Amino acid sequence: MDDPAEWDAAFERGAQHLGTAAIGLAFRCSLEEASPRIVRAMQLQDRAQRGYAFTAAGTAARLNGELTPELYAALRAEGHRGLAENAIDDTLTFVPFRDLPPWFKWQMVRTTVADKLEAWRLTATDAAEDAWKALRRRRS
Repeated sequence: MDDPAEWDAAFERGAQHLGTAAIGLAFRCSLEEASPRIVRAMQLQDRAQRGYAFTAAGTAARLNGELTPELYAALRAEGHRGLAENAIDDTLTFVPFRDLPPWFKWQMVRTTVADKLEAWRLTATDAAEDAWKALRRRRS
């Protein structure tokens, strides 16, 4: 679906697959046209369709390098876990840091630090395992 008026009419009818259709809007419409419809799709009863709406938000971030304040608010309300995780990750990847709202900047810093700590932990674990294997070979 690439016509916002068609999406609005489908929403009023209570049509199914509106989250999926929101992805089409993200691809084919301006961010300003697609944004309110994506936000409405994020509030659908069907969990799967809500998931597609969050995918549409991530797609919008990828394509436009920005989001509207309403989309930022909807993503923040959902949180970095659950349905919004990939959309928030896409936003952190494709929207310049200087253009992010404060909560998203904090998420960027938090995930960067967590990723670095995890990398250090894995490096230390690998080194310990290699040392243990070398020690066992030496004893044999």
